[in-house]
Amino acid sequence: MDPVRVGVIGVGHLGHHHARVYTEILGARLVGIVDIDEERAAAVGESLGVPSFSDVDLFFDRCNPDAVSIVVPTCSHYDVATKALERRVHVLVEKPVTTTVEQAEKLLRVAEKEKLVLQVGHVERFNSAVQHVRNIVKEPLMLQSRRLGPFSSRIADVGVVLDLMIHDIDIILSLVDAPLLNISASGRTVMGRHEDIALAHLTFADGTLANILVSRVSERRLRQLEIMERERFLTVDYATQDVSIHRCVQDRSTGMLEVIEHPVFPKGEPLKLELQHFISCVHDGRKPLVSIADGKRALEVAVEVLRQIQLSPTGEALMMG
Repeated sequence: MDPVRVGVIGVGHLGHHHARVYTEILGARLVGIVDIDEERAAAVGESLGVPSFSDVDLFFDRCNPDAVSIVVPTCSHYDVATKALERRVHVLVEKPVTTTVEQAEKLLRVAEKEKLVLQVGHVERFNSAVQHVRNIVKEPLMLQSRRLGPFSSRIADVGVVLDLMIHDIDIILSLVDAPLLNISASGRTVMGRHEDIALAHLTFADGTLANILVSRVSERRLRQLEIMERERFLTVDYATQDVSIHRCVQDRSTGMLEVIEHPVFPKGEPLKLELQHFISCVHDGRKPLVSIADGKRALEVAVEVLRQIQLSPTGEALMMG
């Protein structure tokens, strides 16, 4: 079978990694890259030995890709993805899928009409620890996620909800098999005009609760998910891709005894696993693990979180600032 001809549109920090990984994947052939910054495009293209472009239409015309990764600023996701889909090109678009739910719905309809793969880049779903936990979690009672890190000026077009929290929203929605009933949230700005700290509380129809804390102004780095079930407590470390399982068992001599398990499973680079999955979906014409419908659902929740933040006292101060 011929390799999938793939390109990358937007080769900043993350997009450069997309392009690099495609050169390492069997079944894919990187045919070109695009960036509005001509010098950046030329440098990345030269380093990977592929043509570079600053005009996306010229790239499509000359390289004729089967598929593309779209790694441009969020505000441009919809326009670039629409252009690719209209040319019958399969798309992996980075999260958040679009800036509005309406735009995501339009992309969904176009992809379905043209029978194209449209995958959303929620890379944390391909974290080996997350994939292991998805196979063993049955009935979570409560989930608590914390994603903290220091400030970076690299992400300036969106706040911490669309930048970081949307990862955790997507994972929690994938683990809880029940409708979402209620969302409450608060947040505050520290460094710029968007929220830098946010806390959301989700309530599901089956009684499951979820708390999500995110910060991009923390001096401590932490990426962790805790899951409480009736007879065990699971901890996922996204950074190390480790899982620990805590249980309490009855011991005749000491009473209750805590047992901690550390399951062993294969680990891989999440981005590489994500892009391999995308290429295989294009090859086989199958639905991706993180579809446009999943991306749209996560965006719907994130948008409501932002609305709740704006309604809160701290949110009113944020908007006035």
